[in-house]
Amino acid sequence: MYLHADLLRRADASQPVRVGLVGAGKFGSMFLAQAPATPGLRVAAIADLEPDRARAACRTVGWSEALVADTAFTDDGASLAARTDVDVVVEATGRPEAGVRHARAAFAAGKHIVMVNVEADVLAGPLLAREAERAGVVYTMAYGDQPALTCELVEWARCSGFDVVAAGKGTKYLPSYHASTPDTVWEHYGLTPEQARAAGMNFRMFNSFLDGTKSALEMAAIANAAGLVPPPDGLGFPPCGMDDLAHVLRPREDGGLLHHKGQVEVVSSLERDGRPVARDLRWGVYVVIEAPNEYTAACFRQYGMNTDASGRYSAMYKPFHLIGLELNVSILSAALLGRPTGATRGFEGDVAATAKRDLAPGERLDGEGGYTVYGRLLPARTSLERGALPIGLAHGVELVNPVRAGECIGWSDVRVDESAEVVRVRREMEAHFGDRLASAAA
Repeated sequence: MYLHADLLRRADASQPVRVGLVGAGKFGSMFLAQAPATPGLRVAAIADLEPDRARAACRTVGWSEALVADTAFTDDGASLAARTDVDVVVEATGRPEAGVRHARAAFAAGKHIVMVNVEADVLAGPLLAREAERAGVVYTMAYGDQPALTCELVEWARCSGFDVVAAGKGTKYLPSYHASTPDTVWEHYGLTPEQARAAGMNFRMFNSFLDGTKSALEMAAIANAAGLVPPPDGLGFPPCGMDDLAHVLRPREDGGLLHHKGQVEVVSSLERDGRPVARDLRWGVYVVIEAPNEYTAACFRQYGMNTDASGRYSAMYKPFHLIGLELNVSILSAALLGRPTGATRGFEGDVAATAKRDLAPGERLDGEGGYTVYGRLLPARTSLERGALPIGLAHGVELVNPVRAGECIGWSDVRVDESAEVVRVRREMEAHFGDRLASAAA
């Protein structure tokens, strides 16, 4: 109750935590729906490429005209970060180049930042986290999104003395989904394109969730925050329900499917033949733990934990996540406690652009959720050794070499503007953390 008590004291003193939101899409709108119901918190400014659309989003979620009039609107996220009436910046654009730019603007202005933008975090998070530390501000994952909620479970497990065997989330997955495009995505959601447009649903974003890219990004973010290591050949997406986590997600030598202990993995809510998994975890997160001794294993049984046959492995999970409706937890943790709700610590996982179909020289890649590429999770060392092009830089670049379907695209396969800030930041991160990975391997 410590956060809420502090928040109420702020409200009583008329000293609210002041928030600047960059990006008023679905996630941002969900946060905006909760803000007026939170005493002691105030949205001071909103930045969006279309300020009128942001105003409309506020009205859609129930804001009064007086509240809309009392909020500053702009199309410039960097200028929002510099405002004196903003304590915490929420970056929710979903665009990696924008996320990097806005994060650095926040650091320069001495502002905490909640990085909803997992694309930016995976592209350059280790470097951004280091810059935030030097600036004396908090750089944090967004509570409500699955990476932060998974990291919370990992933290619980480690603080309780358990070894973390696996951690991750659930999703709807079949191998064929990797080839999904914005033209085919809605049939998998049971919608027509017309229904999706009427609901204001983003074709590319929803396709990113389906084709595996978003899962890869979120698992890379968890790996980099929690020091977990991805499987060597990418996510396996094993079908698995809540009751079977400890059985399926244990090491192979113990009868499970994990390549190693301390791994991130995503479980599918569909069997490979398309049948639904019983008690699926499609909307949730989990951690698989191992008992350190026989006494603890006996306690698992005595208190009804879901264990494997040996009784040594068990799992804790949260079946749902509420996305932007829960974001206040991160904002208040940063502003009132000076602590993140999950934050990048190192470079363990990366997401490589991978061809959805055979691609020819001269074609332009269209990035996350598009027609040409999807993101594949790799260990960071593997990604650097292969010279893999990160999915966050696979938009609008021209291919110079042919790439076959299912193959990772390399830096050498595309023409990249090396002078662009986001490319320079990524190159700097690769150089710095690549040296660390090399030293650790030696």
